[in-house]
Amino acid sequence: MWVSEMQSHATRNYAIVTAAYWGFTLTDGALRMLVLLHFYRLGYSPFALAFLFLLYEAAGVLANLIGGWLATRYGITRMLTVGLVTQIIGFSLLAQLNPEWSVAMSVAWVVLAQGICGVAKDLTKTASKSAIKVTSAQAQEQGAGQLFKWVAWFTGSKNAMKGVGFFLGGLLLEALGFQQALWAMAALLAMVLVGVITSLPRMMGKSKASKSAKELFAKNAGINALAAARVVLFGARDVWFVVGVPVFLYSQGWTFTMVGGFLAAWTIGYGLVQAMAPQLVKRSQDGLSTEVPAARLWSAILAVVPVAIALAVAMQAPYLEWVVVGGLGVFGFAFAVNSSVHSYLILAYAGSEKAAEDVGFYYAANALGRFMGTLMSGLLYQWGGLLYALIGSAVMLAICWLVTLALPVTTAHKTPATA
Repeated sequence: MWVSEMQSHATRNYAIVTAAYWGFTLTDGALRMLVLLHFYRLGYSPFALAFLFLLYEAAGVLANLIGGWLATRYGITRMLTVGLVTQIIGFSLLAQLNPEWSVAMSVAWVVLAQGICGVAKDLTKTASKSAIKVTSAQAQEQGAGQLFKWVAWFTGSKNAMKGVGFFLGGLLLEALGFQQALWAMAALLAMVLVGVITSLPRMMGKSKASKSAKELFAKNAGINALAAARVVLFGARDVWFVVGVPVFLYSQGWTFTMVGGFLAAWTIGYGLVQAMAPQLVKRSQDGLSTEVPAARLWSAILAVVPVAIALAVAMQAPYLEWVVVGGLGVFGFAFAVNSSVHSYLILAYAGSEKAAEDVGFYYAANALGRFMGTLMSGLLYQWGGLLYALIGSAVMLAICWLVTLALPVTTAHKTPATA
């Protein structure tokens, strides 16, 4: 009876955390499309648009590291609350943007507000992913593979919700305008915040935090290797996805609505594949012996895709825009499986006591990869168009595959995959 009640509470908490992060991700995706469309309409160049998001990505590196430590020290629920409040503050600052300001002042204000939203995103992500570790450990009698299933569903549904957010951002901008759209999204998050505060245990995930920076960074070999792979994996996506693909498609005669709609559909499909990952990757009793080789295999498959697309671009293949679109679909499928397996492995490698710190360290690497990819996306496209961006992606993915060769297939503690 006690075990059954504990499983019920764990499932309930997992559902609440997932729903809260859905609400956050919906507004976060809408925010990105709001900023892109609004400033594109004002005449900003593709590189300038990428620049607007640099602090957003850079802030995530520190936010994940500190957020993981804070979540361990003060509890996951409190940090989830802080992330939601911080996002509301970021939206409120963006809503104060004055069209009479100079371009320099406007850019500085947006970059600052985006940086705050970047902190909010990664505080919320670290807290949410850590909550899954805690709740899956509580639900350990539910059968083998529970952690992988929960991580895959959480990650996949989150990215599908981000795609819906892309569409919502464009819709709100057209229907309400820039400022009113931001206030509407802040109100939505306020409702999510009330739900989190009133529904989740206050001390969930609270444990003894690291006492020094040395202890905080002293991760096991699996976490270190996975973090390194994550840097180049997400850099390889954003190096051609952030600027290269949208600008290329626009240059081929697509309207911005078509580009935004395609990116939304791609992100939703990407999320659905992530949720399907447990059916695509063979499960093992120890949680690592087949999952680690799967990470290596899918990294190798993914590395081939940008090479093939780059060859088509270099040869100016017929119907090139559709070759790129089809290639991006293949890339998205393989990338989604890679990302889902990585998201599972970090929790498999993480210790239960300081799961939030381990997850924060890992997602700091994730944020660093996004920052690198965003920066290089603008630079490489400016230097050599989509071809250079694809070459940059291929190089990063080759490095990712090499790093996955160092992933261990055992851990010092009992893996949660048997939970």
